[in-house]
Amino acid sequence: MKKPLQLSLIQEEKQATKWFLGLFYGIFIIYEIIYSYIMSTLPWVVEIINTTNFFDYLVYLVLIVIIPISIYLMKSDKPGSIKYILFISYTFINLVSEIWLYSNNDTSYSSGNIVELVIILFSPIFVNKKYFYFVFLGSMLKYLTIGYVLNYNAVVGPLLLIIVFSIIAFIILLRIISYVDTVKNSYDKQIEGIVKGVIATLELKDPYTRGHSERVAEYAMALATKTGEFNKDELKYFYYACLLHDIGKIHIPDAILTKPGKLTKEEFDIIKMHPLVGAKAVQEVEGISANIEVIRHHHERWDGNGYPDKLKGEETTILARITAIADAFDAMTSSRSYRSALSLEEAYSRIIDGKGSQFDPKLVELFEDVFPEWNKIHDQYNSRKEVHQHEST
Repeated sequence: MKKPLQLSLIQEEKQATKWFLGLFYGIFIIYEIIYSYIMSTLPWVVEIINTTNFFDYLVYLVLIVIIPISIYLMKSDKPGSIKYILFISYTFINLVSEIWLYSNNDTSYSSGNIVELVIILFSPIFVNKKYFYFVFLGSMLKYLTIGYVLNYNAVVGPLLLIIVFSIIAFIILLRIISYVDTVKNSYDKQIEGIVKGVIATLELKDPYTRGHSERVAEYAMALATKTGEFNKDELKYFYYACLLHDIGKIHIPDAILTKPGKLTKEEFDIIKMHPLVGAKAVQEVEGISANIEVIRHHHERWDGNGYPDKLKGEETTILARITAIADAFDAMTSSRSYRSALSLEEAYSRIIDGKGSQFDPKLVELFEDVFPEWNKIHDQYNSRKEVHQHEST
């Protein structure tokens, strides 16, 4: 199941692809009509303009076939490859066609359809540097190949046009990316501010949990980064979800949350509801809801004896399993109303002992590697805590 953020990006890609296809096919057809049926009637146009070859028909056939392929990829939520298929197919056939045509005719070289420039000029609508570079280099390679094979200096003109149009397109692309990044950073700061505000409210209910959410998020980020499975944006939104992993505790009565003694079964049942309450609270929040499993499943166990859904092994997402280790470690190394904090070494040993029972065995192995980093996070937080206590006295 795709996450809300992924679906939003896919929809934007679909919209950009529709515009791109419409421009490409529209301009291609108009140019072909003008070139083949209007200009060909003019007496000063060279004779080769009236020459139709196999490759002309092949271009038409390929462009027709691409239409149902594009429709299928759109419906399959895989629009990202359409622009590459169109560019590669059209450019390759044009390359072979022009080499064949001009090597068999003693006629001055002239380039193909104006859509080649349209592809370059409108490539920024995808807000994708990779695709821009692909189109620019592919177009340059086409004309360099033609020039090399046919030994024509005439390709200098098309090459200069490509460079000029590419510079214009690249400037437009950079401006779009800059604007998008500005909006994105502003949005991220707003989310982070709201998240930390909510966490501060939770910590007012339970002073013993002060700093817990931040530390869990930092521990979890270090472990998630170690896996090498997530990009920068995925880690960022994971961090926000980690900060809110205990948000459901807001519904727990203070008497239970801060009780110094052992909880009754009924009280513990109330405690076990907080992942469900937290998940429900953020299910409509864009960005956070993409990692709702982190909030709902951070108390699940590898052996299936956790809560609230008693999921086993990889039935929970890897990010939820990472959060489970980080949450347990910080809970053990923090003072609570009913016990003092354990030493880092004792907490480390208990995590290792939970390998394959409470925790994902592969993640526990990675935990061993990042433990020195977790140690630094713990020490840095305690140092800041001591400074704050000293300033308040």
